[in-house]
Amino acid sequence: MLWMSCLPTASLFLLLLPCFSAQDGIDIISAWEGDSISITCSMSGSRDQVGMYLISIRQNRKVIYIPPKQNASNIHPTFTNRIEYSKEGKNLRITLHRVQESDSNIYLCSEIVKINDHHKNLHGKTTIVVVKAKFGGALEQSPLYANPEQGQSVSITCVLESSPGGGGLYLLRTHMQPGQVLYVSNLNVMEVSPAFENRSDYSREGNKAMITLHNLQEKDSDNYVCAEEVKKSPLLSASGTMLLVKEVEQAHSQACEKSSWDLYALIIMVALLFCALVCCTLYRVDVKKYFHKKKRNAVYEDMSYNSRRSTLVRTNTYSRDN
Repeated sequence: MLWMSCLPTASLFLLLLPCFSAQDGIDIISAWEGDSISITCSMSGSRDQVGMYLISIRQNRKVIYIPPKQNASNIHPTFTNRIEYSKEGKNLRITLHRVQESDSNIYLCSEIVKINDHHKNLHGKTTIVVVKAKFGGALEQSPLYANPEQGQSVSITCVLESSPGGGGLYLLRTHMQPGQVLYVSNLNVMEVSPAFENRSDYSREGNKAMITLHNLQEKDSDNYVCAEEVKKSPLLSASGTMLLVKEVEQAHSQACEKSSWDLYALIIMVALLFCALVCCTLYRVDVKKYFHKKKRNAVYEDMSYNSRRSTLVRTNTYSRDN
């Protein structure tokens, strides 16, 4: 269970990364309840502009209407005292403060221009906003964390609220490279991003949907969030699956490094044992030499004594004869 203790640190690392980027005209914004988010809309700069709208598609709600020259704006009561905007060149930045789970939605920038005395809507960028509760989420998703090696696969399971055919399902990348990975409509029509084309599978049994991502690469590391479309409701989202893909070379080098250290340790042990064996052998040879030398000296002294004794005896005998 070590990975569970590491999860908050790794999650914090992911949350510190940029929260949105443009991808095929769609922005993905992931935030926690209570945070602030910014949605950027491009303006044509036409003199015939009548105004700008930010629309939440799920409820078909006009979040804010901004006229071209007047300072007064029309804000939906849900966002009263929680929204502000600023014009930056040809961009309009709309900031939502103290976001809530109910703010999870698909937002559309729409510019109204007057052409031949007729008003026309020019739809701009789409932004998917996923607001996650700090304690749990609207949907269940597993696993919370996965750490596969390059080339391996990971299966993400989402427990949905609606029955099959009741609503669409998104799988979104929300932090490192924000974008839409997969979308399955209520008619079971699947759209897959080019990055995961031929690398993803989808299956569903009851209210459990399983999405498998194959042949994972290091660049696939990200936080993957299931988000479900439910009729007359904001997007329902889960806390997500944090996916960190390990480099095979890195894992191999670590294994080789460990093997090298093991080999070095074995060599050192063999060298120490060899030195100990040599020392013991030399010590035994020195001891044998010492005892062997001492024994030869004792024999020499005895022979010398016997020789002197024999000479004395002969001398005395000669004296008596004389």
